[in-house]
Amino acid sequence: MLTALWSTKGGSGVSVTAAALAVVMAGQQAETDPPVLLVDLCGDLPAVLGLARPNGPGVGEWLATEQQDSLALQRLAEPVISGLEMIPAGDATAVHDDSATALGAALRELNRPVVVDAGNLARVGYSGHSHPAAEVVRSAERSLLVTRPCYLSLRSAVGFELRPDGVIVLQESGRALNSRDVGDVLNVPVLATVSCDEALARSVDAGVLARRLPRTLARELGGLL
Repeated sequence: MLTALWSTKGGSGVSVTAAALAVVMAGQQAETDPPVLLVDLCGDLPAVLGLARPNGPGVGEWLATEQQDSLALQRLAEPVISGLEMIPAGDATAVHDDSATALGAALRELNRPVVVDAGNLARVGYSGHSHPAAEVVRSAERSLLVTRPCYLSLRSAVGFELRPDGVIVLQESGRALNSRDVGDVLNVPVLATVSCDEALARSVDAGVLARRLPRTLARELGGLL
């Protein structure tokens, strides 16, 4: 299944949530199952996972080639932990609009679970022109909006052209709004509520999210499986 996580406002926590979801999914894979594939379209996942900066080709280079087949894309995957691989973002400067739809189709051809960090679609100009991140979200079998329960985030999501299949809410202390408010405003089911607590912050800051995922976070995202 191709699952795409995205937002309509920067700082919503898409990269951390996508990485954590992929780690949770990898923990549920049997030894004989193909590894979960995490696809980075924003460039932040290596830092979130505590990995070295990739120096090889990634999604950007694949999109710039003439032969855009799924096997070539799969060969770009790098190991993260047992049961999890990642394709880095690479250099996206050579990507053209006419290749935007190819990525989603190639990812769906892979016979393995795929989680995509599509990032902030408002930033890539979803309504203005075709973009690989937007087209992956459009073609995903499961499209999940990641948002914080704040007025500005909900305001941008309500007016956005693309509608998600579900919402992941990153709940923070001191907010006047909660997950129920988000679901009511967007009229979309809230499938998970993630607590933005000290344990999550320490895991990301220490670069150990992939190896020592907080139990609370694993439980909160477990329902998405």
